[in-house]
Amino acid sequence: MSDQRIMGNPSKAKIGQRSSPEPAEAATPVSKAKGKGRRPLVLVLVAVLVLGAGAAYWFVLGPGSSQTAATQVTEEVESEVELGIVQAVDPISINLADGHYLRLGLGLQLSAEVAEDLDPAKALDRTIGLFSMRSLAEAGSAEGREALKAELATQLKEAYEGEVVDVYFTTYVTQ
Repeated sequence: MSDQRIMGNPSKAKIGQRSSPEPAEAATPVSKAKGKGRRPLVLVLVAVLVLGAGAAYWFVLGPGSSQTAATQVTEEVESEVELGIVQAVDPISINLADGHYLRLGLGLQLSAEVAEDLDPAKALDRTIGLFSMRSLAEAGSAEGREALKAELATQLKEAYEGEVVDVYFTTYVTQ
């Protein structure tokens, strides 16, 4: 009699032998339980992401946006005042702090009600008063320049009693 040995995977069925149920079936209920435990966690994460995206839209682009509110106010003011011509003011040199200077040219946006050019003396006086002795860092940075421009526009609206609607920089050179 010869002894026959089969080498290989003991879980494989031998020729002529019926296969027994795989041990994977016993593991199936455990894996289903794992999947059920993760489902609420995934749903909570999806809900948080959706709410976060909604909040970001609201504050950045939507009705809660400060940029939208500022744009609406600007549009309301501009819609109330009909725009006229832009009066150019010759560039001037203004002394800044620490021996630096600023060469600044202005354009005054007039309302449509103004029939003739305005005297630029008030605009130049307010401009010199606002920009004189500012630091180069303040006058040279984009944020500083925009803040000074907004302040100048406010002062010119008051000085010209509504005849000047806005101000534009036509020349802006620092040294």
